[in-house]
Amino acid sequence: MAFSQTIEAYDLLDSPKASGEQVREALRQRGVVEIEVRKLKGGKGETDFVKIIFPGTSGKRSGGDAPTLGVIGRLGGIGARPHKLGLVSDADGAITAIATAFKLADMVKEGDILAGDVIVSTHICPTAPIKPRKPVDFMDSPIELSSILDYEVDQSMEAILSIDATKGNRVINYRGFAISPTVKEGYILRVSEDLLDIMERVTGRAPRVFAITTQDITPYGNGIYHLNSVMQPATVTKAPVVGIAITTEVMVPGCGTGANQIVDIEQVVRFVIEVAKEFGEERARFYDEDEFSRLIELYGPLNQLQGLG
Repeated sequence: MAFSQTIEAYDLLDSPKASGEQVREALRQRGVVEIEVRKLKGGKGETDFVKIIFPGTSGKRSGGDAPTLGVIGRLGGIGARPHKLGLVSDADGAITAIATAFKLADMVKEGDILAGDVIVSTHICPTAPIKPRKPVDFMDSPIELSSILDYEVDQSMEAILSIDATKGNRVINYRGFAISPTVKEGYILRVSEDLLDIMERVTGRAPRVFAITTQDITPYGNGIYHLNSVMQPATVTKAPVVGIAITTEVMVPGCGTGANQIVDIEQVVRFVIEVAKEFGEERARFYDEDEFSRLIELYGPLNQLQGLG
């Protein structure tokens, strides 16, 4: 279970004083060494970028060849102060990322070290702006998304789980979480059977997959509608990306407060940890390399979809 880590992450972030430095200190107390915190400033405010690295027993940072997993908590901001007090729905991505880091740190402290390296990244902004949008308002980012992605996506990540609250739509109508098909270099590939297996084991129920379109895997800023930013890391990397959408039965605004479901977030933390275990030991594949090569051979590259056109 990861309830204690999830509650701790929630409590840490549920403050107008929440910052990357507070996250760094909480992780240092757990013995984590490799933590980067950087303040990023933009036209709509500032945010603290946070990146935490957990070296694996056979990972690249230890001279091994186990693959590196990236875990990205996607969001506009954890709070919309002064307009809204408290954590907003959009904070789910950051809560999950920080709770995952706490859980990994506690595992390492107890001697359970994963085989592959894991890189966790997100950003902390308790004063982000609100973005008017239909059918419900979203949270905006204090700086340009492209700038945040430059920090969030480490090019040493060999596969990425991108976690985002995905509640402001009529596409996904159940509470919990769902995963996307794998996206790689402009291709929307088949859903990973290995990740579906892990999802079944973690949730104890049939796996849930959310639909994405070609529009969703193109960069923000092109004037085209996107479900949300959950698939945006796929626009800046060659690594396969799977989105994890934290969902609700009804539409919830990204700027809505009192809307973070601890039970659902805790399930996502456990799912991410289980994927990290399996991926580092090369027992979980995000995509079929032979099938992807065949697609390129038959239809050519689609990486133009990763750009603004």
